[in-house]
Amino acid sequence: MATKQHQYESLVRAYHKELYKFAYWLCGDPSIAEDLVQETFLRAWRALDSLQDEQAAKPWLLTILRRENARRFERKQFDYAEVEQDTLVDDRSSALDDEMEQTVVQRQIASLSAEYREPLLLQVVMGCSGEEIAEILELNKNTVMTRLYRARNQLKDALTTKYEPVKGASN
Repeated sequence: MATKQHQYESLVRAYHKELYKFAYWLCGDPSIAEDLVQETFLRAWRALDSLQDEQAAKPWLLTILRRENARRFERKQFDYAEVEQDTLVDDRSSALDDEMEQTVVQRQIASLSAEYREPLLLQVVMGCSGEEIAEILELNKNTVMTRLYRARNQLKDALTTKYEPVKGASN
């Protein structure tokens, strides 16, 4: 039992921040993201004996998290009023510009279909390799690489066409 506890604590220390970041990208809500991570670690504890290779821990945890997120939509959902997210105002305009740019990119990524969004997030946010993404999503590596290519192109097209400066407009 002590070995299992030690192994579990090592997983939590090593992957909590990364899992939270990925969960937040998936749901966009800090509370739900934390719940997803907690449920992920709870399921990981229960199935820890099935983890044979420590090197496979990250893809294993990400798979659990993705399934937990999917379970969210299987459960009864209550109607909540849209709440505006609080934003911090920074006196420096460059910080505000950076924040706005990041928000635009996040919204464009969120608008991609799940088949393109998930591989892109796994690569960009989680730093997963093509092989790891293929394992997590249970896809062929070539399929993953094609989806990543298409996701980047869709994102690039959306950002360049939607946010091009208007010709002839004065600044």
